[in-house]
Amino acid sequence: MADQNPHLPRAHQSLSARLLVLTVAFVMLAELSIYTPSVARFRKSYLEERITRAQLATLAIESMPEQAADTEMGRILLKNTDSYAIALKQADRRILIAGGEMPPRVDAEYDLRMESFWVWIEDAFVALAQRENRILRVIGVSPKRPGVEIEVYMDETPLREEMYAYSGRIFQLSLVISLFTAGLVYVSLMLMMVRPMRRIMAGMESFRRAPEDETRIFQPSDRPDEIGIAQRELAVMQDELRLALRQKDRLAMLGAAVAKVNHDLRNSLATAMLIGDRLAASDDPDVQRLVPRMFRAMDRAVTLCSQTLDYASATMPTLTLKPMQLAEIVRMAGETLNQEVPGAADAASFELTNEVPDSVRVMADPAQMLRVFENLGRNAREAGASSVRVAARHQDGVLVVEVIDDGPGMPEQATEHLFQPFAGSARDGGTGLGLVIAREVLHAHGGDIELASTGPEGTTFRLRLKAA
Repeated sequence: MADQNPHLPRAHQSLSARLLVLTVAFVMLAELSIYTPSVARFRKSYLEERITRAQLATLAIESMPEQAADTEMGRILLKNTDSYAIALKQADRRILIAGGEMPPRVDAEYDLRMESFWVWIEDAFVALAQRENRILRVIGVSPKRPGVEIEVYMDETPLREEMYAYSGRIFQLSLVISLFTAGLVYVSLMLMMVRPMRRIMAGMESFRRAPEDETRIFQPSDRPDEIGIAQRELAVMQDELRLALRQKDRLAMLGAAVAKVNHDLRNSLATAMLIGDRLAASDDPDVQRLVPRMFRAMDRAVTLCSQTLDYASATMPTLTLKPMQLAEIVRMAGETLNQEVPGAADAASFELTNEVPDSVRVMADPAQMLRVFENLGRNAREAGASSVRVAARHQDGVLVVEVIDDGPGMPEQATEHLFQPFAGSARDGGTGLGLVIAREVLHAHGGDIELASTGPEGTTFRLRLKAA
C-alpha cells in the first residue's frame, strides 16, 4: 500500500532549490560571456594609457637636445611611467628615454595598431595565465599626434595584477547580481508555481485516500495559465473517476445479483429442456413443428445468460499464449456454430468459409481466441447472414483478419453504439455483449477490432493481431 503521508522533498532536492541553483549558474554564465571581452578591453585600455603617459613624458624633453635624453630627468620620467625605456619616432626626429641603461630583453611584443578583437581576448587570457614576469614591448600611436609612433618597454606583472583585481570586482558584482536575480526568481516561482503545485499534490493525496468522497474533489482556481488549466482538468478527472468508481461498485453488485439469477434461470431452463425432450417424442404434428422453436428460444436464453454473466464478472481469465494455426481456430469456430442448434433451419443454411492459409500463425490463447470468432459468427447468423467468410493477410508487420458476412448490414443505431454493452446490438432483444467480449479478448492479446464496412451487401469486421 502506498504511503498515505508522503513527505515533501528535502530542501536541496526541491524544484525551487534546483531553479535557484540553475538561475545562479545561468547568470554567472551570462556574466562570463560579458567578462571575456571586458577583461580584454581592460587590458587594451591599460596599454593605451601607458602609451599616453609615455607620450606626455616625451613632451617634457622634446625641446632638449639629444644629448640630454639620458639625464636624471629622463630616469625620473621612466620611474613615473613604470617603464624601462620609451622611444618616440616621427618623420624627422627620434627620441629615446632609457635612463642611461639599455632596455632589457623583450619577452613579448604587442602592436596596438594591428591586433583584432579575438587576438586581444587571446592575449588577455595568456597574460592572466602567466606565473612569472615578462618584459613587454608595446607599440602604439600618440592619441594627440597621429603621425608619432611610441614604443614602451614595461613589466607585465603590474598589468596582470590590475587584471586580477578587475576580475575580482567583476566576479563580486556578478555574484551579487546572480544572487539577487535568483532570489527574485525563487520568490516568483514559489508564489506562481511551487505553492500551487503543492496544493495540487495535497489535493491528489486527499482524493487518493477517499475517492468516493465528493468533498475531496480539488477546487481549482481561476488562473488562466497552464497551472490553472491543470487544476481544472484535475478536478474534472477526479469527478469522472469518482463517478466511474461508483458505477463500478454498482456493476459489481449487479454482477453478483446476475450470477444468482443466472444460476436459478439455468436450472429452470434445464427443466424446460427435459420437458422439451419428452415433447419431441410426441407424434402430434403441431408439437413437432413448435418444439424446434422452443429449443432455439431456450438456447438463446442460455447464451444470453452466459454472456451477461461473463461481462458482469468484469474479469479476464489469465491467458495461456502459445503459437497456433489461425485456420484451425476458425475451423473449430465454424463447427461450433453449426452444432449449436442441431436440425434447425437457420443452422442448416449457415456456412462459415475458412480462407485463412495454414501458414498463418498467431500467439494466442486458443480458448479465448475461439470465443472471438464464435461471437462474430453468431452475431452474423443472428443478424440474418447465411454465410461468413474469414480471410487473413500480413500488412506492415501486423496480421489483419477480416470477417465478412452477407447479411443485411447493421442499423445506424447499432453502429453509433458499437462495442457498448446493451446498446450495440443489431437485432431486437440482443445485448451487444458479443462484440464487447470479442474486443476485450483482442485487447488482452495486444490486438484490436474495428467495423470496416456495413451495408445491404454485408458487414466486414477487421481484426489486427500480433503474428507469431
